[in-house]
Amino acid sequence: MIRTLFISSLLFVLTLFLPGCAPEVENSNKATPQETLSTNNTNKPKKGDSTKSGNTGRPHEKYENYEPPVITIPSPEPLPVTAIDLADGWIRLFDGGSLYGWKSENDANWAVENGAITVSEGEQGLLRTTSEFTDYTLRVEFKADPNTNSGIFLRTSGQPTDPTGDCYEFNIAPTDNPFPTGSLVGRTKIENAPTSGEWQTAEITVQGGHITALVDGNQVLDYTDENPIGRGFIGLQLNSGAVAFRNIMLRPLNLESIFNGTDLAGWVEYPDMDSQFSVTDNGELNVLNGRGQLETEGHYADFVLQLECISYAEALNSGIFLRCIPGDVMMGYESQIQNGMKDGDPLQPADCGTGGIFRRQDARRIVAKDNEWFHKTIVMSGNHIAVWVNGYQVSDWFDERKEDENPRRGLRTEAGSIMIQGHDPTTNLSFRHLKITELK
Repeated sequence: MIRTLFISSLLFVLTLFLPGCAPEVENSNKATPQETLSTNNTNKPKKGDSTKSGNTGRPHEKYENYEPPVITIPSPEPLPVTAIDLADGWIRLFDGGSLYGWKSENDANWAVENGAITVSEGEQGLLRTTSEFTDYTLRVEFKADPNTNSGIFLRTSGQPTDPTGDCYEFNIAPTDNPFPTGSLVGRTKIENAPTSGEWQTAEITVQGGHITALVDGNQVLDYTDENPIGRGFIGLQLNSGAVAFRNIMLRPLNLESIFNGTDLAGWVEYPDMDSQFSVTDNGELNVLNGRGQLETEGHYADFVLQLECISYAEALNSGIFLRCIPGDVMMGYESQIQNGMKDGDPLQPADCGTGGIFRRQDARRIVAKDNEWFHKTIVMSGNHIAVWVNGYQVSDWFDERKEDENPRRGLRTEAGSIMIQGHDPTTNLSFRHLKITELK
């Protein structure tokens, strides 16, 4: 009996020092890989201190794996994003080489060809993002045959039925269509943005009930909805005719700072833990040593979080914890920070990888570099988490476990705090420009 207790205690201590960010709690309801179909039926968040994630009412066909799954979708080299665009918060919704982060809602010949998403025949319907957004600017290049009728769907459900009720449909269509290119179907007709048959650029801003759009640099749309639709997906439509899309980028809007660059106001400190959190002379949030945590006073359920981070040595380990049980020790979903890779291969993270969901899904590619500032965007909605690093999506995970207050054991949809982790005695990282907006 004494020998058994000794071995059990030794194994637990070892878990604290093995690679990874935190030991898994007992009774974690480990799940086996299985194909599932579910609908999220939680409540909509309240501004400032929401308690439940949003009621999307939209089915998602997903796999649930307790151990990180093998990513079988190609992970192409990241397309460049300018430093200015990164600083402004832009992310790529399409990586130029795969349909990672997208879901087809119809039986059509969606494909990636020559750096573009193409479709020409099949069942009418959408290819849509797996992530939801509320307020944003969307930039996309499109090329449509002269008689093509297609569209870009905004704040849409997966299978919209009414362009005046469950989505905004930015139409791509000939001039003889009731709603030519640049129009919002069923809402307002635009006649000064004809389809050219060549590559064209649309830049669409959706903010509250106000929607504006530029086509090839010219403003063509300015529309206000007095009863605006809430958050939803971005959708590309096959209606009739061939169409292609490329360079699809999005900039979230209305983010508010959660770090003032001067002191730790708005954050809960834990001085009895080993980590040391401080604000540098440059206005950056630095963490040294570990184990420890710094926690937001605000609680968030569904949100877009953006930040910049730098690790000051190779393969340092940290993380951003999400929907945490307030006051507990890092009991939340963890978006990993660790830039190590196996054999120098960015497709083989050494320890989940920056942007991976720790113990759930490894990052599909290491994008960030140690000793260089990198950008991270986290989108959390319902049971879905997606993460972009330097504008490139590296994770796309659905939590299909049973609901549980503790996200280490199951699906937590209740709002929680956000924590920054100090991992171990080697920890030395800094953060800046931490901003958040809640999805409504």
